[in-house]
Amino acid sequence: MQPLHKTKKQNKRHAQLLRQQRPKMPSTSSRLAVAMGFGDLKSPAGLQVLNDYLADKSYIEGYVPSQADVAVFEAVSGPPPADLCHALRWYNHIKSYEKEKASLPGVKKALGKYGPANVEDTTESGATDSKDDDDIDLFGSDDEEESEEAKRLREERLAQYESKKAKKPALVAKSSILLDVKPWDDETDMAKLEECVRSIQADGLVWGSSKLVPVGYGIKKLQIQCVVEDDKVGTDMLEEQITAFDEYVQSMDVAAFNKI
Repeated sequence: MQPLHKTKKQNKRHAQLLRQQRPKMPSTSSRLAVAMGFGDLKSPAGLQVLNDYLADKSYIEGYVPSQADVAVFEAVSGPPPADLCHALRWYNHIKSYEKEKASLPGVKKALGKYGPANVEDTTESGATDSKDDDDIDLFGSDDEEESEEAKRLREERLAQYESKKAKKPALVAKSSILLDVKPWDDETDMAKLEECVRSIQADGLVWGSSKLVPVGYGIKKLQIQCVVEDDKVGTDMLEEQITAFDEYVQSMDVAAFNKI
């Protein structure tokens, strides 16, 4: 029976070696986790990521201002430069909600929960690293003197930046929008419908050419072009005001949207 006992022991040891050599698979949570963020929003690179992200979006999440916009807005140290027109448009728009930001919908989350995928948020990392260093500094240091010097340099650079920006003419971001405005039926007075649409006036809104396009069953829709300043006029505002003429207008759609 001794050889049989030795064989079992060898088999058990062989199984243990196989388990140790088997590669460990990452957990489900680690496989599904995707880094999100804008990088360092206090740096030019981070602001560029934000600008690219907002190139085809009005808000950080969804179609209305929310706590997501508040979280990112508070992480940005000031207005983005004029050449980052999408980020500057968004910044000025969210700034207008300063007094009512607490009432905006949603729940404010960490910055790493917003933005494009595979871009890690590092906006807060500098402060975290500094705090960790303070925890292990047992004999004291001249961090306070260094931070004062860093603060002075930052203020000088901000002053230089503001001086340069004041000398540059501000770039006005504009968009060309083609709207489809649909009537209720073939008996709708389309001339009156167009008159109602063109009666909408706003700073930064210029109406252009229009035409009637057949839809079917004798019904025609109004296709009308306009140019808007992005900081002042948005498609949500246009839709709200156009569909308010509900005696003539059934619905409004954006047929084309192009940055100028």
